[in-house]
Amino acid sequence: MPHPGWSSFNFEGIGTRWEISTPAQLAPALSKELLDTVEAYDRTWSRFRADSLVYGLSHSPGSITLPGHAAALQELYSALYRLSQGAMTPLIGSSLERLGYDAAYSLSPLGMPQAPARWEDVLEWTGTAMTGKEPLVLDIGAAGKGQLVDLLGGILHEAGHSDFLVDGSGDMLHSGSNPVTVALEHPYNPKQAIGTVELDNAALCASASNRRAWDDGLHHVLDGTTGKPIHTTVATWTMAASALVADGLATALFMMEPAPLEEEFDFSWLRVSSAGAATFSAGFEGRLFT
Repeated sequence: MPHPGWSSFNFEGIGTRWEISTPAQLAPALSKELLDTVEAYDRTWSRFRADSLVYGLSHSPGSITLPGHAAALQELYSALYRLSQGAMTPLIGSSLERLGYDAAYSLSPLGMPQAPARWEDVLEWTGTAMTGKEPLVLDIGAAGKGQLVDLLGGILHEAGHSDFLVDGSGDMLHSGSNPVTVALEHPYNPKQAIGTVELDNAALCASASNRRAWDDGLHHVLDGTTGKPIHTTVATWTMAASALVADGLATALFMMEPAPLEEEFDFSWLRVSSAGAATFSAGFEGRLFT
């Protein structure tokens, strides 16, 4: 939680609740810049709004030029797509829509789960250049919120704020000389915690299948090779230098074992299986309740 006496700037953006905590209240111009950044990110990536930059690719083949931050997102997704053997993909949007997680939030499945097309067959994405060879429903939600957390943190740093906590509904970035203690939400009861962890000049991100669940056993964390929800894991937490990396790895841990990820990324982790067993890395210095 933020330190007592800190000021909080709260708002809604990209379909979730945000809180930015700082020792002093943010200037109005800075608050507006933060809100404008969230709006611009949503207007670029959202598959839920018809005026977004990527929305057009869902109706016809074509090419778009993305903002500069897309290069880091593409690099992370490319690595995780490769390491997960296609299970984590930015093309998962079509599978989510098929199961009812669509722009209208109908939550009514259109049929049996279906895997999206393979990235290498239909999508060319290099840095800020993206070309869809057929209509594609992009969804970068597995890492996008984390990247937006980083972008907001960068704006705060540029404005001279060295102490802050950016919290995008559980995806957090901390900066400053005073670490914060964060409760780890119980995957089956959001009013309880399974433990705590200290966040000190790093990012902490979580992924949980209970966050967006509907119908009978359907939720938003899908295997890109099958289009089916993953049921072996129910919650993950990761800590890394950036929220982009932490967010992407939190999702990847649903789809694969940690060892290959640890060979390429510097991070710590905690994973809870559907059987209730908790496993964690040596570097995840938290406290789990018994």
